[in-house]
Amino acid sequence: MKSIETTYMGIRLKSPVILGASELSTDSDKLLRAEEEGVGAVVFKSLFEEQIQMESFRLDEKISQYDEINAESVTHHPNVEHAEVEYYLEKLRRAKEKLNVPVIASLNCVNESTWFHYAKLIEETGVDAIELNLYQIPVRFDLDAATIEQQQISLVGVIRQQLTIPVSVKLSSDYTNILHFVKRLDDAGVNGLVLFNAFFQPDVDIRREEHRRAFNLSHRGEYKQSLRYAGMLFGRINADVCSSRGIYTGEDAVKLLLSGASSVQVVSTVYRNGLEQIGKINREIADWMERKQYDSIDQFRGKLSDSVLNKDNTLIIYKRAQYIDTLLHSDRLLEELEW
Repeated sequence: MKSIETTYMGIRLKSPVILGASELSTDSDKLLRAEEEGVGAVVFKSLFEEQIQMESFRLDEKISQYDEINAESVTHHPNVEHAEVEYYLEKLRRAKEKLNVPVIASLNCVNESTWFHYAKLIEETGVDAIELNLYQIPVRFDLDAATIEQQQISLVGVIRQQLTIPVSVKLSSDYTNILHFVKRLDDAGVNGLVLFNAFFQPDVDIRREEHRRAFNLSHRGEYKQSLRYAGMLFGRINADVCSSRGIYTGEDAVKLLLSGASSVQVVSTVYRNGLEQIGKINREIADWMERKQYDSIDQFRGKLSDSVLNKDNTLIIYKRAQYIDTLLHSDRLLEELEW
């Protein structure tokens, strides 16, 4: 029987398919079902600094209700059912206790002190690793790219030094030179890199003339940017690459593995097709390996990476030549689409 085991951040996974951070990954029943379907690991839904701040604001608001109460009143305590952060950490701890597969926590903060504080609290829950979600949208005109990147590198480096569990970083694809930034993260000692984040973008309701919430699932095929950079990074950094965004099938997963990814994260395909899609992806990977006569993922991972194919630096598949090739042969591509 073909083995679809892989290693991510030094952690052995029975499958390269990881359930990414989402509402799906907070429900214990769904997590157990994902485990039954053969998921390699789960990333628990992110703890966001904004929810911590909101909790603090609500508490302050409840306490301030009593500022003008008559002095004869002895005490008035706000009715807070549970602290949001403590509740989150307890759910994370219980998930780790219930599951046999590795549990990866996810943290998304803004302030440096908050990152450090909650990263340590998360480690204490016993999780197998932590994913730092560097979700930062440009909102200031006076900060240049180099300043932002240096702040993030320094932050990640300090967290890496403070924690004993493996640390991965989930990145946006919007950096000026993602290869340079990833290399600096690698030098800072991160164990894994998740490429890439799927951002929620604002939208407008033109009938009401107001902003509206948009829940945008990724579409199949949106993995291609991750495929490019997985292919360029393989063999050139120490950290493992986990590909994300728009991975729907076993065929998609195999493409990323061939390019050099150690694993893939799935969310949108599970929302659309159910948790059984995890098992289906695993079977499709194993079936492809059977047809190709591979006994393990290590036998073909990175086979189509730039470092393997381009040893003499003459092949530029992952670079601009593909763009030129597409323009020169657009008629042939149209014929293939019509067929």
